[in-house]
This record gives sequence, structure tokens and C-alpha cells, in this order.
Amino acid sequence: MSEGEEMNGLNKKKWEMPDTYVILFIVLIAAAIATYIVPAGAFEREEVNGIERVVSGTYEVTEQNPVGVMDIFLALQTGMVESAGLIFLVLFAGGMFEVIEKSGAIKGGIMSAVDRMRGREFMLIAVISILFALGGATGAVANSVIPFVAIGVMLARALKLDAIVAVAITFGATFIGFSAGFLNPYTVGVAHSIAELPLFSGMLLRVIAFVLLVGVTIWYTWAYAKRFLKNPDKSLMGILEENDEEAEVDVPFTTRHKLILSWVGLALAFFVFAVIQFKWTTDHMAAFFVVIGLVSGIIAGMNYNKLTLTFLEGCKNLVYGALIIGVARAVLVVMEQGNILDTLVSALAAPLGALTPILSAIGMFIANSIFNFFVPSGSGQAAIIMPVQTPLADMIGVTRQVSVQAFQFGDGFSNSIYPTSGPLMASLAVAGVPWIKWAKWLLPLFVIWSVIAAGILAVGVLINWGPL
Repeated sequence: MSEGEEMNGLNKKKWEMPDTYVILFIVLIAAAIATYIVPAGAFEREEVNGIERVVSGTYEVTEQNPVGVMDIFLALQTGMVESAGLIFLVLFAGGMFEVIEKSGAIKGGIMSAVDRMRGREFMLIAVISILFALGGATGAVANSVIPFVAIGVMLARALKLDAIVAVAITFGATFIGFSAGFLNPYTVGVAHSIAELPLFSGMLLRVIAFVLLVGVTIWYTWAYAKRFLKNPDKSLMGILEENDEEAEVDVPFTTRHKLILSWVGLALAFFVFAVIQFKWTTDHMAAFFVVIGLVSGIIAGMNYNKLTLTFLEGCKNLVYGALIIGVARAVLVVMEQGNILDTLVSALAAPLGALTPILSAIGMFIANSIFNFFVPSGSGQAAIIMPVQTPLADMIGVTRQVSVQAFQFGDGFSNSIYPTSGPLMASLAVAGVPWIKWAKWLLPLFVIWSVIAAGILAVGVLINWGPL
């Protein structure tokens, strides 16, 4: 090959999807440019039960206040400062879950369930799916599900099933639990903070949504597995063959592991009680995560240095996702400084206001699903969407709780199918499943999820779903 041909080959680089930070910076620039073009305006606001709300019909054009070049970069600093509480919530959650995971308690518990359920395929699929769904709903397992997909592969191999089942009972179950998110600090916690709702309020309807979504996911997975067991030709992937090089992992489930999981379960239950009884906030949750991680490390027998480094390693793993909140907030800072945020809300209120509240709530769900293609970060999307969607909900007759769940469903479901979702693509790579085959398998289930979500949102509107 000549030197010219080599240079041509180097120049023809494969196009790749821009990183989330790149997309957010482009949005930040676009918001700054918009302050020169979009008319500035503002709504009147009133305080109702300690919560500031937009007064519908009071929008008025105000003096233009475009932002400068330096203001764009100052907005990044301001966004980080204003989002500090949420950023540290995510970082400390990462530290806590890293300590729990490194103790071996999660893996030991899962493998113990596998050993107890051998020969009972349905029960095994159901139990493993529920465990991962609970992990997703509480934020204990989200992006960290990727290494657990390998356990799913071993399980599917033992049951003579295919790799799609392996992904479904680990990644799929995690993210459908994440979508209900009744105790999820990364999405519901962040969204509640922005929407000025009591932390993890409205939990009853979210638990109902969790039961329905996880139940239908288990049914769908088992229907596919049962059809496959009767006729292996029905598989989209083929049976996972035995791998002599991969020895079955024997992970003990020790007394320490049981104590750690019991402590974490009791601690999270106490936190729910404290939120209701003592009105704890996201700041309390961040601090409590440190307590949970510290005690878990002590039970695991970690010395002070190992415990510290493990906690910090968990924080480091979530720096990428945590700082997205600050960058996303910078976009809102620019729009607020340029006085165009209320203009955007007013523009969105016109088409949604023409719909019934139920259709408006479903419209929010669809809009969040589309937006998540470009910003596949739950906490980052909450930081961008909720400041706009909160006053919008006030104006169109949708409660803020319904608005939060519309965001939650839109973010969670789409992360299970969009190729821009990093955890999805990594999980598929671990199991060796092509994205096309996964999408073909998931699409009917995705439609079922969406119907359930629309029903939950409709119920939320009808019962005027509020803080409780």
C-alpha cells in the first residue's frame, strides 16, 4: 500500500455518536445563541403550600438579555455549584454500592439463589429477575449490571437457554426496575429535588408500576424461554454451548454477606421511614449513603485503608454521570440568565394545553423517550428536562408527581433499546448478542411497557397524584 493510500485510509475515519458531554455542550451553545433570537419573557409566580408555582396566563415579554461568550463558561461553574447536592448524592451512592459489591455480598446472594433453584427454570428466572429489578429500583444496580451479565450467561448455559435470556434476566430486569424507580436516587431523587416534591413521595403508585412492569417482563421472558426449551429452533441466538475453559464460579454466601445485605435492606427501609417521618432530603440521603457504606465495609472486614479506597473507587466510577448533572444545569443557567426559559415553557404549553391532561402526560412520556436518544443519562436528563417540565405541568393541569414519572418512564424504557445507551451495548457485548436481535426480541415487550406506562400516567392524572 502506498503512502497516499495509507493517508486516505486514516482520513476515512468511521463516524461515531458524539459523547453525551459533547451533545450537552452543543445544547449549551445553542441555548446561548437562542438568547439573541428567542424573545425574553416571564410568568408571574405564586407560592402554594411552600412551593413556588407558575401562574398560568401571566406570561409577558420582557427586555432581551443575551449572554456573552464568557457567560457560557461561567454557567458551567454555576451549574456545578447549584447542582452540588445532587452531584455528591450520585458520587456517594457510587461509593456505597462499590463497598457492597466488593464485599461479594451481591454476587454471593445471586449465586446462592441460583444453587437453590436448580431444576426449577421458571422460579429461577423469576427470582433472578426480581433481584435485579429491585437493584434497579433502588439504584443499587444500574450501569454496574454489566459484569453481572456474565452470571446471566452462565445461568442460561446451565438451563440450556440462549444469550438473549441471559441479558433479559440481568440487564433487562435491572432497567425495568430502574424505570419504576420507587427508591432510585439517580432519577426520581434528582427529579423530586428539582420539582420541589418530598423525596421519594408517591411511592405507592410507583411500587404498583414496579409490580406490573416486572411481572410482565418475567412472563414475556419465560414465554420465550419455554418456547425455546420445547423447540430450540425458536431461539433467535441458539443454545449457549458448554465452555470447558469457563469453570463454574463457586461464590460462597457467607454469614458476613447475609449481615451486609440485611443491614443495607434495614437501612434503606429506615431511610424511607425517615423521609416520611422526619422529612429527610437528598442531602440526608447522601450523608446516609456514607453511613451505609461505612458499616457495610466494617461488616465485610475491610480495614480503614481498603474501605476508604473502595469507597473512593466507587465515587470515581460515577464521576462521569455525576458531573453531567452540573453541565445540564448550565444549560438552564444560560436560559434563565437570558430570560428565555419561561418563553420555552409558554411555547410548549400551547400544544400540550390543547390536549386533555391524560394525553398531555402521555405526550411528556413520548417527548422524554425521544430526548433520551441524545442524552442517555438519567440524572443528566432530569437536570435538563425537569426545570422545564415542572412549570409546564403546573400550567396544563398535570401534577408534578405525574410529570416526574413521565420523565422516569421515558428515560428508563428507552435505555433498554436505544443503541446510544452505553450500558445496553456493553451488556450485549458481554453476552455476544447483536443489537438487531435484541431489539427484535424486545420490541413487543417495549410496546407492552409503554401501554402500562400510559395507564399508570392516566391513573395518576385521574387521582390527582400528589406528594403522597
